[in-house]
Amino acid sequence: MGRRPPVLLAALGAVSVGAMTAVQARMNGGLGSESGDGILAAFVSFGSGLLILIVAAPLTSAGRSAMRRLFVGVRERSIPSWMLLGGLAGALTTATQGLTVGLLGVSLFTVGVVAGQTVGGLVLDRVGYGPAGVVPVTMRRVGGGALALVAVGVGLAGGGLTSVPWWMLSLPFLAGAGIAWQQATNGRLRQRVESAFAATFVNFLGGSIILGVAAAIHIAFVGPPASLPTNPWLYLGGATGVVYIFVSAGLVRYTGVLLLGLGSVVGLLATSVVLDAVWPTDADLDLPRALIAVAVALAAVLVVVLPRRRVPPPA
Repeated sequence: MGRRPPVLLAALGAVSVGAMTAVQARMNGGLGSESGDGILAAFVSFGSGLLILIVAAPLTSAGRSAMRRLFVGVRERSIPSWMLLGGLAGALTTATQGLTVGLLGVSLFTVGVVAGQTVGGLVLDRVGYGPAGVVPVTMRRVGGGALALVAVGVGLAGGGLTSVPWWMLSLPFLAGAGIAWQQATNGRLRQRVESAFAATFVNFLGGSIILGVAAAIHIAFVGPPASLPTNPWLYLGGATGVVYIFVSAGLVRYTGVLLLGLGSVVGLLATSVVLDAVWPTDADLDLPRALIAVAVALAAVLVVVLPRRRVPPPA
């Protein structure tokens, strides 16, 4: 087994996952809003990520070995079928980005994702679904989760929600819970095949199939978009997703689902504020309130990450 990285270093990796998730959300949301078809935008994102992985797989011996182990495990059924379903949650998340970010903004989208990740991470760690096994739900972990929900409440207390349909607000929450489940599932698959690359490939293959079918049905009923955006940055969501799913699949066995989710919260909130400031959508941005939410979320991560101070026994 590889050497376990320091907890703080693993937490920084989790923060980077959240930052990349926010960037991907802005790319996919922009592609969805400018094309007028969020489902097609999600398929373009997932499909481009799958193409990257197909090209990259044979380039290294590690990639070829990982794919052989994956195919052998699927053929011999040594890999349970449920380990291959991470792409379901990935498809939901990417479709939600394409459908809602253009109207909600990255920050408000992130608020819903944070709530779903926090609740999902606590439950999955408690039942031992992740590769780290059963992670005790201590008062520190509950406190960190509660602070993360406070950060969500700070964001939701702002204006601009009255005109947003309830179902649109619920989609980011469901996507956040799905992300927690996806991270745990990909981590279990990574542990089984000893490759984060293989876990990432399975995620993108499943998501591309689901979104391809959904996009085809949608276009059959409403027709294709009149035009596609020309901004090349909007088409990099798939490449960004490849990187952060790869990183999260490798990290979750060291961090547990909740810590990975809480670290992602910090990256998500901080980066979403920056994105809404420098690359805004049509949504209103309450910058002071967003900064407070980031600070509270950071405190939530520190509660979980910082080692407990040990009192030396009496001499």
